[in-house]
Amino acid sequence: MILVLLITIPLLAGILAFAIKGEGVKILALLSAMATLGIAAYVSGNNYNASISFTAPWIPNIGTQFSLMADGMSGMLCLLTAIVLLVVVIVSWNKKFEKPNSFWGFMLLSQAGLMGVFLAYDALVFYVFWELALVPVYFLCSRWGGEKRIPVTFKFFVYTFVGSLMMLAGLIFLSQQTPGANSYSWINIVHAGASLPPATQQWLFWLLFIAFAIKMPVFPFHTWQPDTYEQSPTPVTIILSALMVKMGLYAVLRWLLPVLPSGVAYWSDTVIVLSVIGIVYASLIAIVQTDLKRLVAYSSIAHMGLMCAAAFSANNIGMHGIMVQMFNHGINITGMWLMVSLIENRWGTRDMSKLGGMATAAPLMAIALVIISLANIALPLTNGFVGEFMLFNGIFQGSSQYHMVYMIIAGLGVILGAVYTLNMIQKTAYGNVTDMVIAKDLSMNEYIGVAIIICIILFLGIYPQPLLDMTSGMVK
Repeated sequence: MILVLLITIPLLAGILAFAIKGEGVKILALLSAMATLGIAAYVSGNNYNASISFTAPWIPNIGTQFSLMADGMSGMLCLLTAIVLLVVVIVSWNKKFEKPNSFWGFMLLSQAGLMGVFLAYDALVFYVFWELALVPVYFLCSRWGGEKRIPVTFKFFVYTFVGSLMMLAGLIFLSQQTPGANSYSWINIVHAGASLPPATQQWLFWLLFIAFAIKMPVFPFHTWQPDTYEQSPTPVTIILSALMVKMGLYAVLRWLLPVLPSGVAYWSDTVIVLSVIGIVYASLIAIVQTDLKRLVAYSSIAHMGLMCAAAFSANNIGMHGIMVQMFNHGINITGMWLMVSLIENRWGTRDMSKLGGMATAAPLMAIALVIISLANIALPLTNGFVGEFMLFNGIFQGSSQYHMVYMIIAGLGVILGAVYTLNMIQKTAYGNVTDMVIAKDLSMNEYIGVAIIICIILFLGIYPQPLLDMTSGMVK
């Protein structure tokens, strides 16, 4: 029953938020986020080597149940979702939104959808929550986004909706291979997929993978991402970048790799090639960006490409590294977007050519920017290092005959990442002090939110064992 609370608390709070007038809705969002975090911490801290499950009748006539399950990977992603939303609420406490009740209502509904995706143990339940997480974000982007929000949001919706329909067709096909009671359950889907002829698995692979690749996103299915991140309000960009991209990677690990093993083996080199192309391509484009939001967006594509490449390398170290890095990337990219938002709010621009002197005008912000940025490029003793080291190790020891070539090309992302990140730090935090706007340092709520991110970065960078233990049971 405790798993149901992870979904119902933000769901009910989100529905209730629409009825609350004025800024008081933020108190509801904060209380919901804190309660959800407490439950997520309990779930993730008590299932290192076991799982927690919940099953209730739903639509027995078509062979589906309302089935939830939290193992190490699900618990970790639920914990990440809870932490990120709480930080977003805290940092946005003083920010004014038009119709705040609708804004925070949609934010809480998106959290409920995300929790459902990570906990679903039935294919149809998984699909329903996959869509539930998407719909609130569509409204958030289209109502509170930038000037180009309508065409950008439409493109985002078309991409993800087409992918969702492909995934639904694939899941229905798999369920029909074992008709009867519980034909949509994860275990039956796995058995049905693994028993299919290799030729069938090879075409069915793309029905599922394209939906997941769009969500991550993986080259060349990424074109919706930079514009959507740029036009979305920062809290929504954080949800998209820190959490929703993990839906795609999580789905690969849960609903693709074990379901279609022959299809995965056949297409793994193709996916790894696309992933490493995306790493280098996104990193090169990030180098020439002057807009902070677009730089961080392309940086995220590169990081997700590395995780996707490791996922198809068929190596236990790499698989463990993915789970560790999903959490760490979510924390780091949240910190990056927070810093971009704080800079834009104070200086009135995201153009790096017009920034400079933060270390003088707002020293606490500069320190936070440096720490979070270096964690984002996996500096040792930050949380990003352990997971990224495991990812490269996994690619290097992968089953493909080209594993060393893949690792070398993917390794270019580390070098290029250092180039655009250090260049961004230099242009933003140092150099001449701009006189565009009189900047102020972190306010109390911003200080708390940024401090939570930095504490996690340093703690897991120095002592990553809790995160390794949480996900160790997932690697056989």
